[in-house]
Amino acid sequence: MFEFKLPDLGEGIAEGEVLKWYVAEGDEIAEDAPLVEIETDKAAVTIPSPRGGRIAKLSGMVGDILAVGQVVAVIATEGEAPLKPAEEEAPPKPAEAAPAVAAPRTTRPVPAAPATRRLARELGVDINLVPATGPAGRVTPEDVRAFAAGAPTEAAPAAEEPAAAETAFAAHTASAIPFLDIEPLPDFSQWGPIETEKLRSIRRKVAHKMVTSMVLVPHVAHMDEADVTLLEDFRRKEKTRREGQPGGRLTLLPFIVKAVTAGLREAASFNASLDPFREEIIYKKHYHIGIAVDTGRGLVVPVVRDTDRKSIVQISADIEDLATRARAGELSPDEMRGGTFTITNVGPLGGTALIPTINYPEVAILGMGRVQEKPVVRDGEIVIRKMLPLTLAFDHRIADGADAARFVSEMIHQLSDPNLLLMEA
Repeated sequence: MFEFKLPDLGEGIAEGEVLKWYVAEGDEIAEDAPLVEIETDKAAVTIPSPRGGRIAKLSGMVGDILAVGQVVAVIATEGEAPLKPAEEEAPPKPAEAAPAVAAPRTTRPVPAAPATRRLARELGVDINLVPATGPAGRVTPEDVRAFAAGAPTEAAPAAEEPAAAETAFAAHTASAIPFLDIEPLPDFSQWGPIETEKLRSIRRKVAHKMVTSMVLVPHVAHMDEADVTLLEDFRRKEKTRREGQPGGRLTLLPFIVKAVTAGLREAASFNASLDPFREEIIYKKHYHIGIAVDTGRGLVVPVVRDTDRKSIVQISADIEDLATRARAGELSPDEMRGGTFTITNVGPLGGTALIPTINYPEVAILGMGRVQEKPVVRDGEIVIRKMLPLTLAFDHRIADGADAARFVSEMIHQLSDPNLLLMEA
């Protein structure tokens, strides 16, 4: 019998949800034929069978979560008998008594301030092993020094023993942020009918990334409007002329990508990442722009690479391809990695403006609203112009408001005249 285990699906992916089985137990399958479709927190992936044979056993039903390394299927090769029900269901034999061993160290994050963690690294101390005496199980600098010196520490006295579920919840949500105490939700069913749904796959990954970004990064938003009247006229003419050609749909977005790229070359702070552990700013000398795509299953951000070396039409073709495959769940994990800056566009859905959340570990994101005709003053006269609302959300640790104002102003300058963008192309 060959046990096929869920392979490594990419960096940071530990599990996936079963979307579809292509075979049933007892079926014959050829080598490299589709076996199962798994949705990770990044994309849906069809996994082929590594061997041909008869399916002796499948793990999980549609909707179940499989971990990387877990047996996905048992395949009986030629000449092997299929598993008998008794073999499948037989309980494991009880293990013989063995000497007690120490429990493994906890794998949950240890509540400790950044300065305490740095002290532990400087002293060569594994902070996961340090007994905590601070409130809510927090490790203090004194705990670290005492552990490093080999002195015993007395853990903070425990209050009345809580219920097991509450204990587990408290351990999971213990925070090193002062005054941040996450309490379990009340039972909403006591007030009326409810329906629950597991937070899985892409939606769960979005939740993790957004919480990380909003808790870790001090967000600041700079808002302005770009006059895209001339650009829109040019875009519509070119769209008609290029209809049916690659990149011929020519929305406003590829023009924005080109303007952003031009701005990033002058404002390196927004094409960077901040390493909080090394206390270093990493300036990226490449330009890979992420495009937020609403898939119906959650938000994904495929990346258009090397936008400084591509024409607007090439960028348009890339966006069309990536967005189409993102909605179909056909993107590979690599196509959603390595972005240096992200653009999110809610204009087609409506809304005048938005304040987007930074796609960590990037340090800035541009939000686009809907182009609207507005009365504006030009040379002392009121005229109607097509105005595009823009919001730049950025990490205030590495950039200031003046930097954002200059960056957005340069982008607005680029968007006001199609000839400037064509020079960039």
